[in-house]
Amino acid sequence: MSPASSHALKHPPVTAPSEPAGAPSDFPELAVAIDRQRRRGRGAQSNASGRYEAEARVAFDDGWQSLEDLPPFKTSVGIDTSRKVITRNDSPDIGFDRSINPYRGCEHGCVYCFARPTHAYLGLSPGLDFESKLFAKPEAPSLLEKELAATGYEPRMIAIGTNTDPYQPIERERKIVRGILEVLERTGHPVGIVTKSALVVRDIDILARMAKRNLAKVAISVTSLDPKLARTMEPRAATPPKRLEALKQLSDAGIPTTVMVAPVIPALNDSEIERILDAAAHAGVKEASYVLLRLPLEVRDLFREWLMANYPDRYRHVFTLIRDMRGGRDYDAKWGERMKGTGPMAWTIGRRFEIACDRLGLNKRRSKLTTDHFARPNRNGDQLSLF
Repeated sequence: MSPASSHALKHPPVTAPSEPAGAPSDFPELAVAIDRQRRRGRGAQSNASGRYEAEARVAFDDGWQSLEDLPPFKTSVGIDTSRKVITRNDSPDIGFDRSINPYRGCEHGCVYCFARPTHAYLGLSPGLDFESKLFAKPEAPSLLEKELAATGYEPRMIAIGTNTDPYQPIERERKIVRGILEVLERTGHPVGIVTKSALVVRDIDILARMAKRNLAKVAISVTSLDPKLARTMEPRAATPPKRLEALKQLSDAGIPTTVMVAPVIPALNDSEIERILDAAAHAGVKEASYVLLRLPLEVRDLFREWLMANYPDRYRHVFTLIRDMRGGRDYDAKWGERMKGTGPMAWTIGRRFEIACDRLGLNKRRSKLTTDHFARPNRNGDQLSLF
């Protein structure tokens, strides 16, 4: 957290508390949840059509076939034929201007994932489709090499895993991320990885070599140390102990690591902030960050359904606190506030995080990656130098 934002958090704003919406009966989408057996091992409760679709499809028993006879959701992987792999952004409140996402959709199934609404651009549901209908970019390494070879390309850190998790289960066989890292190592290009998967340790050999040249760092999200809560929120992600062990292995290999307490959900996992930071510090982590729960577009209703299905007794309290931190709304996308929120509760979370980091010696020094080693790859047809 920057000194400026740290200073701001020491002066809590005062806002009037808001009231949550009415009883669960106010939400008709709760009645369209998919049968539990069909979505076993998934995060979302429903599979509503995307917001751009002209028709909404709802499963119902028409007397010809019982809903119980419908097959369970199985993971399928299509091919994304994008002609470019580096995505650019000019968002003023994030620390990178370019990223790579090797996959669209994510099998981890985290119910709170802010990337879910992107599946609507594909004509698919941000619900169960997002975690079962995936798309891979097998040509990503070769596309990346071409883009790095462009005459006007200026190197800056590339972030991997900013939308969907690069180390989700299908990466185990497809190895697209490893191919990308091989290109980045060969060209001396800096990279920052964000994941909640222990599979990242597979690539310690590459990451350790890059880290010796200040070319790589890894952030792992630890949402909860409670195995039941973690499994319910993130059904196919690595367990909390495996994530902490991954942080330890990365740190021991000399790779700069960050623990992300993300997302912080009031009245659900906010009580764990200090314990997560303490466990990560003991694993050798030197940096930490946090992000407040974000509920853009369809994520709001998906999270609401999940909360009512799994923690109905906390529903009103959770949404009261969320709205207190979002100016009375379920979500506020304002730059500079969307990650941390506003109001007394948001201030309290920020101060608790800062105090714990100070006590544990976290964030004393930020790792900085370099572009000094960048060597533009040769384009096809380029004449090689004799010297």
